[in-house]
Amino acid sequence: MSASTPLQIKIIEALDGQLITNCITDTFAPVNGFLESNTDKDYLKILVVNRYQNQKPVVGFIKNMGLKTGAIAGTVAHDSHNIIATGVDDDSIVRAINLLIKNKGGLSAVNSSTEKVIALPIAGLMSDKSCIEIGTAYKEIDMLAKEMGSQLRSPFMTLSFMALLVIPNFKIGDKGLFDVKSFGFTSLKA
Repeated sequence: MSASTPLQIKIIEALDGQLITNCITDTFAPVNGFLESNTDKDYLKILVVNRYQNQKPVVGFIKNMGLKTGAIAGTVAHDSHNIIATGVDDDSIVRAINLLIKNKGGLSAVNSSTEKVIALPIAGLMSDKSCIEIGTAYKEIDMLAKEMGSQLRSPFMTLSFMALLVIPNFKIGDKGLFDVKSFGFTSLKA
């Protein structure tokens, strides 16, 4: 198979306001040998970076995050609280992840002109700032994610549950894509 042969890929389908996801499939045509986000179909890369061990990130695809530009990321990623990120291009995803690393955890959103981060330096889950400061910052970062195209009521909350492997039907963790129905890891290829 050549680096440009179309592939059937499994995609996490996020459902607004729900923890449950679906597994859908579609054909991806590699670009220069790599699978890329497709904003026309709302298929974005999603990945998990292990915060506790130096290992290769796990990459998959997600539908319904809605971003048309940039990326969002967080260390609030139930249950292991690794870094989880999604975005329209690799550069934006890397920038969003690096903001989290620099701030020892939190939530981040980036686009071509803006970078926002809510630092959560206590285990990547908590802040020593007041609830008013964090609430204001959350409102701003949520608004940025929506300005970047997300139609979800709560894009960061949706993202945080994509790594919770025990909730049906299809999720992503630091060891791979997980099919809850068969209760096992699965490949990206359909």
